[in-house]
Amino acid sequence: MKRLLVALFCFLSVAAHANEPAATTVEATDKEAFSPGEMILHHIGDSHEWHFATIGDEAQGKHLTIPLPVIAYRAGHGLSVFSSSQLAEGKVYDGLKLEHEHLESEDGSKVYDFSITKNVASLMLSAVLLLLVFTAVARGYAKRGTGAPKGIQSFFEPVIVFIRDEVAKKSIGPKYERYMPYLLTVFFFIWFNNLMGLMPGGANLTGNIAVTLTLAVLTLLITLFSSNKNYWHHIFATPGVPKALLPIMIPVELIGIVVKPFSLMVRLFANITAGHIVILSFISLIFIFGSVGVAPVTLAFGLFINMLELLVAILQAYIFTLLTAMYIGGAVEEHHDADYQMGGGDGADTAHTH
Repeated sequence: MKRLLVALFCFLSVAAHANEPAATTVEATDKEAFSPGEMILHHIGDSHEWHFATIGDEAQGKHLTIPLPVIAYRAGHGLSVFSSSQLAEGKVYDGLKLEHEHLESEDGSKVYDFSITKNVASLMLSAVLLLLVFTAVARGYAKRGTGAPKGIQSFFEPVIVFIRDEVAKKSIGPKYERYMPYLLTVFFFIWFNNLMGLMPGGANLTGNIAVTLTLAVLTLLITLFSSNKNYWHHIFATPGVPKALLPIMIPVELIGIVVKPFSLMVRLFANITAGHIVILSFISLIFIFGSVGVAPVTLAFGLFINMLELLVAILQAYIFTLLTAMYIGGAVEEHHDADYQMGGGDGADTAHTH
């Protein structure tokens, strides 16, 4: 995937530069050359408006856009609250303007941006969706108890049971129940937002480094606050390691505490963003070549990658949840813990491999 991404970027860059001389001709003076990089960055980035589609020509066509609230504070100017439509097409409003989606003040003063951007709006939408879905699931359990699930409950119950039995129990052990709410929340939050990001006009929320950073920090904090003395004993006095090597091993182990959630952050961010870039790159080939003849091929490849992203959406949610459970399991593991419901002997040996 990484090699394909690099190759596509190189190809798009060469193709874009190859089209530059045409922009100097008389025919191109009224129309800017297509920039695939700018288009891709615009679609995967955050913005102060929610743009869904453009009908007709890019310059004169109709834009299907939902303006979002701009909330900004400046010392000496106070709080400014208005619609992002006031800043559309390079407009200046209340001394504020947008420069590459960054809110700036005309007088150069510091701007504290608390706006409801596309990613923030998508985050709120996914939170409401999760509350509605799992409130309905909870009502089903309250109504039917241990009876056969129906409706939306029957769809989500196998997933919930899988996370409980195959992820939480096996990775954390007997103390898994207290961490189930967090693990289920992380799994469904990532899965839902991955799917929403694949919809037309969807926001690239899980491809935002700030979102994945927040999830990783939460995992780190839960792991540290759940840790016991056995966890820290393995870090500061690793069993089987000669004492002469401890000055080397201790810094390595401490760095590992931070590196583990860092890998969670980067993995989710990179995989989701790369998927969006590859799909948009295939679509860009139509405009780069300036011919609809390549459309069937590029759209076929784009559709194939999009279908693949449906698998990646749930796979990345599962990997993030599984690794989170393993990190928590390593922090709460007691010295004589056996694998939960796995019996003795081999089960005990398996537990210590975490």
